[in-house]
Amino acid sequence: MNIDIEKLLKGMLEAASVGLKNHWPKARDYAENEFRKLLLEAQHIAQLKDDAKITEQEATYLMDLQRNASRAVLLTIEGLGILAVEAAINAALAVVRDTINSAIGGWKIL
Repeated sequence: MNIDIEKLLKGMLEAASVGLKNHWPKARDYAENEFRKLLLEAQHIAQLKDDAKITEQEATYLMDLQRNASRAVLLTIEGLGILAVEAAINAALAVVRDTINSAIGGWKIL
């Protein structure tokens, strides 16, 4: 998969920061680490697809696992509620959804 992870990560962080407003200083480092993992997992899935070692359903499950892990990590931050965390993750994924799905060959994994 040929994407600029740093550029996508920047967009994801900007989108997530809006929903987490007052908690962003505490949440930023966690969000950056989790979103980077999500992008790296997308790269891994792309490689598995190129090698014909994964199905679209398996790829979707892996991305769901990473998304759930990101949610769990962000929920450990005191003061963040599930709705705020979910909104931040959804905003971040909206930034990269088309890029990742296209780069993986049209699969809808996000």
